[in-house]
Amino acid sequence: VQLQASGGGLVQAGDSLRLSCAASGRTFSRYAMGWFRQAPGREREFVAAISWSGSSTVYAGSVKGRFTISRDNAKNTVYLQMNSLKPEDTAVYYCAAGRLTNYYSDSERYDYWGQGTQVTVSS
Repeated sequence: VQLQASGGGLVQAGDSLRLSCAASGRTFSRYAMGWFRQAPGREREFVAAISWSGSSTVYAGSVKGRFTISRDNAKNTVYLQMNSLKPEDTAVYYCAAGRLTNYYSDSERYDYWGQGTQVTVSS
């Protein structure tokens, strides 16, 4: 599975962005998908994840209520809708795929990673 993240950019606090992650291959629907982010000087952190079917979603506390993860298995794409962005959301955002059914926030359980897309939120 190859993953291509896109949709990042420079926005102001309070704005919205939608990230996309397009996957290659015919087995996309078998994978849980996650979004992680890494800010300069900080470790990579979990943002959100969605089960292979889309029936379950998990969010980090810092983004719950502001971000929404979704997927379209027909398009082999997962999305991250980010609303009410804050300067502390500034980071490189990565999408990841893995055959997992729990512990979605554990980055080591994901098998494939995209190249990342930069999100910068100015105050």
